[in-house]
Amino acid sequence: MSNRRILIIDEMHKSISPLLKQVGFVPSYSPHITREEIIRLKEQYVGFVVRSKTTIDKALLDGQKQLKFIARAGAGIDQLDVSYLENRGIEILNASEGNRDALGEHVLGMLLCLANHLRHADMEVRNKVWDREGNRGFEIGGKTIGLLGYGHMGTAVAEKLAGFGCRVIAYDKYKKNYGDLYAEQVAMEDIYEQADIFSLHVPLTDETRNLVDLKYLKQFKKPIVFINAARGEVVPLQDLLQAMNEGIIRLAALDVLENEKLSFLTDQQAVNFNKLIKDDRVLLSPHVGGWSFESYQKINEVLVDKIKNINFSDG
Repeated sequence: MSNRRILIIDEMHKSISPLLKQVGFVPSYSPHITREEIIRLKEQYVGFVVRSKTTIDKALLDGQKQLKFIARAGAGIDQLDVSYLENRGIEILNASEGNRDALGEHVLGMLLCLANHLRHADMEVRNKVWDREGNRGFEIGGKTIGLLGYGHMGTAVAEKLAGFGCRVIAYDKYKKNYGDLYAEQVAMEDIYEQADIFSLHVPLTDETRNLVDLKYLKQFKKPIVFINAARGEVVPLQDLLQAMNEGIIRLAALDVLENEKLSFLTDQQAVNFNKLIKDDRVLLSPHVGGWSFESYQKINEVLVDKIKNINFSDG
């Protein structure tokens, strides 16, 4: 294969170019390239390495006749037009293995913070309020934790929980025989019935968008601690707020939001967001669940390993 050029269109850990060169490719590191500039490119590339800057679709890629793969530096592929890429035979690579541990630790950190009122307690002590009883926490040990989705992220969370003496149950519609040492395979009805804590680990698809709405949440038999470090669009924010008002959700940790462009919220989204940030039962972080210093580099290693194993042929 004569063309070994790969275009990198987003900011990546500095190791990406040396790693690609080591396995015989010619990387072009262009993190500031615009969508319009990509469309106008005359150079042909065998692959693109992308993060989240632009939608990867027909309009962007029509001029790239030799393209063999899109490598997504992360887990989700919701910004990729999967049907178009599959129809063209362009392989989709992602790097869930690279940030699974970072995500697992982040979810555990958020859960521990909620369980022990750490954010609230920290703010009080800084203001010379010494309230031990008001900050009494609960233990994860003995609780039942339900996971929706048991891929790389769900399994990472289950592994991190292994030493806490809790029961972990998981439901994954698209897997079979996935129960393991860390989680018990169950039906979704069992999670509704038994979960004390519920954590989302599904990708954003047409099927999962708005999946966890108020009707869905009302099926839980006990008030739950709710964690979303997957995609914000899986959970309508208005429904989450209503579930909290009705006592269905007693505490919530959100690493993702329905609209993460906080300067461009609709009027209704702004109303909902203002309610959310005023509720001290909610813990928020800015979509950093898989975004550690270590995972930043691991993602490159995972992607390059997958890229070098693609069957590149001139035919």
